Amino acid sequence: MFRRAAILLPLVRWSLRLRGYGKTFTSLQKRAQFQTRGTEIRPEPREAVQATCRMVRAALRYSLAQYTCLEESLALWYLLRKQGIAACLRIGVRKEYGKFEAHAWVEYGGEALNQDEAMHRHYAAFEQDLPEPPAEQP
Repeated sequence: MFRRAAILLPLVRWSLRLRGYGKTFTSLQKRAQFQTRGTEIRPEPREAVQATCRMVRAALRYSLAQYTCLEESLALWYLLRKQGIAACLRIGVRKEYGKFEAHAWVEYGGEALNQDEAMHRHYAAFEQDLPEPPAEQP
């Protein structure tokens, strides 16, 4: 799992920069569904979820690059979904001191997985996974 995370993180970064969020998310979603096709996504034991989180954190720690919360969250979300674990990618926004900020995290069973503290609670999360960014209003 560590090796998968270490390979996936730069691929996600590359895809986000060249193709954008919508195409990256859709591509990961299709690949994750390939393995689980014909079976329902089911919750796995907490140990499998925690092990995957530890391996993604280790890949981040030993990487030479600094990854964003979106890159980390997409990689973690994909690896969990690939195992058939019902994880959910969350994106939230806030405006603080006149500055717009966004944050991404992964939830499983209503709990944020890739957060050290309750940082995600300071953001207004979109209610569902977003395959495409919201369309701009004219």
